[in-house]
Amino acid sequence: MKHMTTNQIDQYLEKVDIPTFRDELISWFESEMRDLPWRKNQDPYKVWVSEIMLQQTKVDTVIPYFNRFIDQFPTVHDLAEAEEQQVLKAWEGLGYYSRARNLQNAVREVVTSYEGKVPDDVEQLSSLKGVGPYTQGAILSIAYGQPEPAVDGNVMRVLSRILLIDEDIAKPKTRKIFEALIRELIDPTNPSYFNQGLMELGALVCTPKSPSCLLCPVQEHCEAYKHGRQAELPIKITKKKKTMKRYWTLVIENAEGHVLIEKRPDSGLLANLWQFPMMDLSEIDREFTKQWVNQAYGLSISIGDKLTNITHVFSHLTWELEAVSCKTVEKLPVETDHLRFVSKEEIDEYPFPVSHQKVRQIIIDEK
Repeated sequence: MKHMTTNQIDQYLEKVDIPTFRDELISWFESEMRDLPWRKNQDPYKVWVSEIMLQQTKVDTVIPYFNRFIDQFPTVHDLAEAEEQQVLKAWEGLGYYSRARNLQNAVREVVTSYEGKVPDDVEQLSSLKGVGPYTQGAILSIAYGQPEPAVDGNVMRVLSRILLIDEDIAKPKTRKIFEALIRELIDPTNPSYFNQGLMELGALVCTPKSPSCLLCPVQEHCEAYKHGRQAELPIKITKKKKTMKRYWTLVIENAEGHVLIEKRPDSGLLANLWQFPMMDLSEIDREFTKQWVNQAYGLSISIGDKLTNITHVFSHLTWELEAVSCKTVEKLPVETDHLRFVSKEEIDEYPFPVSHQKVRQIIIDEK
């Protein structure tokens, strides 16, 4: 199915009383919407920040991050002018750090190209770094009241059930189906509440497991409920197997009690975050640790006790980390922007990925 035809759209929508569906959904949202900080007003910048944070992250987790982030960077100008390390530190713990870097890069373009106004034009908005179809639709509908689709996992789940759609939602082409359907369903007089209502319904009622169908405000429109198929939908087929990587994570302390940290590369996984040196055990046996450290950092070390084991799961990858304390009597021959010894008092100032924060906390607690 490369493109949805008018006939195919009509077939999905023929059993839905669209005006009633709109009214019931919006009325429910008006009475049941959660009190979330990004709903205080329709500031497009705040809508944008919240939607980026909410990607693959639960609402309860996002709320304190959002509040702190907006306190620190209340306008696009504040975020554009901030140091990247400051932004990454504010994002620390949320994960998927490319979201923060893309957001800042896009905001800088808004400041330089659009005089600090978040675009209300589809083409301009979609050209910004990290702004995909969903984020674009959310900003345009929620902040600017434009009838644009905002299709996320919640929306696809809700509509899969209401319209009895058994297409695989993991396929990019399926999102196009939902976007075409939303263009027909969306309330042109209140697209903000319509889109937010679908999202809220998916979050609170039409949940992935054990949906609360008896509480659903649009139950009478739901084909899956009528046929007892709500538990089967949506269809999502995942084929990717996760890769496992094992590392020895070295906490190298010098004679002054300072600890060696290094900055990750400027691109790729966890770009520009700080970490403790990691030795890939698939490439180098731990018995050669001293030799490896000497070659990589020009330091001679002694190896001490194991500090902790950490398992960290990414979307496509799992890290198994074994953190080990080490000692060296030396300082680094030359400190660089990417490599330095820092005091235990200073270490909390640097943005670390979640996988290394537990190790950092052990060091802080030992001060």
